Amino acid sequence: MSQTATESTPSDLDAQQLTAADRCDLCGAQAYIRVQMNSGELLFCAHHGKKYQEKLTQVATDWHDESARLFNEQRA
Repeated sequence: MSQTATESTPSDLDAQQLTAADRCDLCGAQAYIRVQMNSGELLFCAHHGKKYQEKLTQVATDWHDESARLFNEQRA
């Protein structure tokens, strides 16, 4: 599980764009989804984020999804 070094509010998380260095906690692919929970932060690739979205949104305090970038990057 990935943890941030500093405390962040949900609005701060939205401002922090995920980069190629951010990796999915399940498979290691580039992360496009950040899920903040009371216990910490999880990063997911688009596939795993969508796969577990229904369960995760029940416990998430913030859901930051940049998976639309996948479609924009492919068109460029």
